[in-house]
Amino acid sequence: MAKVEALIGIILIAVVIVILLSVIFWRLFVRRRRTSDIFEDMEGHEFEYFCADLLKQKGFVDVEVTKGSGDYGVDILAEKDGITYAIQCKRYTTPVGIKAVQEAYAGRDYYDRMVGAVMTNQYFTSPAVDAAKKLKILLWDGGYMESMMDEEQ
Repeated sequence: MAKVEALIGIILIAVVIVILLSVIFWRLFVRRRRTSDIFEDMEGHEFEYFCADLLKQKGFVDVEVTKGSGDYGVDILAEKDGITYAIQCKRYTTPVGIKAVQEAYAGRDYYDRMVGAVMTNQYFTSPAVDAAKKLKILLWDGGYMESMMDEEQ
């Protein structure tokens, strides 16, 4: 009888492990791929409007997509809780580099905003992360965007 109880215990533990691994796999690979598919066919300006709508849903106000060319490295101007933002949007297929951080930094000062940020469907290179820390630029990567989209659903 003790062998049967031990075997049942081992089977239960194995089932729990399989369930946990399935959930982790789904969260890391299946759901992330489905979310990235949303951006696959978007062109840059369309992505900017998508980001602007997402920010509005998250409580940002006075959200404005800039005109495009001659925007001094800023795609969206917004405000939340009395804090003004200058946001550079990047829809890329590879990690975002330091240039986007520099653009957000320059645009933040040009538009006289309190906070500069780079928002992307991707992730950031190490040099971009280092520069953002030094220049005090927020980095909102694909994982952060995904969590913003998950919260709204």
